[in-house]
Amino acid sequence: MLDEQPRGFRTCAKNVGIKDTTLDFTVIASEVPASAASMFTQNRFCGAAIHVGREHVANKQLQAFVINSKNANVATGEQGLANIREVVRLVAEELSIAPDDILPSSTGVIGRQLPIEKIRRGIRGIAQEMRSGQLELAARAIMTTDTHPKMRSCRIGDAVLVGIAKGVGMIEPNMATMLSYFMTDAQIEPELLHQYLQEAVNMSFNMVSVDTDTSTSDTAAIMANGLAGPVDHEAFRQALQQMAIELAKELARDGEGATKLIEVTVADAESFAQAKRVAKSVVNSPLVKTAIFGADPNWGRIAMAIGKCEEQTTIVPEKVSIAFEDIPVYLGGPLRDEDLAQVKTYLSNAEICIHISLGLGNASASVWGCDLTDEYVAINGKYTT
Repeated sequence: MLDEQPRGFRTCAKNVGIKDTTLDFTVIASEVPASAASMFTQNRFCGAAIHVGREHVANKQLQAFVINSKNANVATGEQGLANIREVVRLVAEELSIAPDDILPSSTGVIGRQLPIEKIRRGIRGIAQEMRSGQLELAARAIMTTDTHPKMRSCRIGDAVLVGIAKGVGMIEPNMATMLSYFMTDAQIEPELLHQYLQEAVNMSFNMVSVDTDTSTSDTAAIMANGLAGPVDHEAFRQALQQMAIELAKELARDGEGATKLIEVTVADAESFAQAKRVAKSVVNSPLVKTAIFGADPNWGRIAMAIGKCEEQTTIVPEKVSIAFEDIPVYLGGPLRDEDLAQVKTYLSNAEICIHISLGLGNASASVWGCDLTDEYVAINGKYTT
């Protein structure tokens, strides 16, 4: 449950029958036009909602998010684009707001047209269904294979910031996140809002990977309606970044079929980019992920993942150190086999921390992922059936 919610936002979350009987459609609307910012997937096969969303947020103002789950509306051609524009138009008419002030999102199966008639019926009369204090339901309505909703709230002065997110498969964000929405009643200028969102995303959602696949529908967006007045900008910036990190870690922890959260921190790198590159190589390695699933203390797979960053020519194995939490396994050379028993015991934990030092500089980066299990294969082997 969210402890507090920002003033001036109303929500409706419902089932319109897109795939099953669970919540699959939600509208989050501000009482007044809001400063807005958004970041989107860089996938070239992006969905129809991404095209419309980019158009509508260009003027840095929004008044509503409209999101459907269970159908991504990707690779659906002109009909798919027409369908999402109709969804936006119908919601705008119901709420008596401008269509250009609505940011749409779709998530789910790729390559199927939206069941537009079902959605039309679901939108009809939705203005009367909008309620304050229902953002928890919106967090559920955006889920696909998530096992639980992800949401956070915090207070910054007189204002409240709320974040919700979804996404546990097809996760390797690139300049955006899976689906994540932030709502606040703080008064923040649009240019600063975009800067703060970009910083938060780059330190959180862009540092997550479940399976190395960048979604066609990734969207991170924020509305700030200003009804609580001005806030301390630095406090807001830090709160948004911390909230995004917490949500990102929760997404990784709930990765499809996952049993363990993996955190990889690379320190003493020449640059943040180098540290992130190496950390992502480790957290994305199927061999590392399966070893952690099976509690196999095979640290050589981590060394392999560091070494396959072939363009990082300054990395020297003799300068590298590797540890699980505070248990060293490589310090420029291998340790005793007897020490591996301690690692195996550690790998039975639900959260696994891998620390790597490159011995080259002062930069660092942390990324998050999860283990690779039989259940991941089972989920994705029958995703559309």
